[in-house]
Amino acid sequence: MMKPEDFYTIPLRLPNGKVIRVEQLTDPQEIRRGMQHREELPEDRGLLFYHGRQGFYSYWMYQVKVPLDIIWIDSRKRIVEVAHQAQPCPGPREACPVYGGGAEAQYVLEVYAGLAKANGLQPGAQLEF
Repeated sequence: MMKPEDFYTIPLRLPNGKVIRVEQLTDPQEIRRGMQHREELPEDRGLLFYHGRQGFYSYWMYQVKVPLDIIWIDSRKRIVEVAHQAQPCPGPREACPVYGGGAEAQYVLEVYAGLAKANGLQPGAQLEF
């Protein structure tokens, strides 16, 4: 039986079999906001950003309050790039580093910092969602 907090999430399976639940973000405004102003991201959760087509998408941590791993995924659901331990950046905007965008991706996954390393997530790894 689903818990109320699982209602707007889907399961995402890592190559080692671990399953996390991810919120699906498709609306451009939701994608821009991402983790901004959220106080936490539990270890068994993530945000999965759906871009309409493959492209070079860079992300930043402006006004994000917790460190994250950011994972870029291609249309075949293979990891193409990983930014480990991206740190919060309160601003100003122009002082915040930009991550990723070096490989074509269609999806971007944000998870708590350390999940990627702890679960061996690296380019070439296959995800299921």
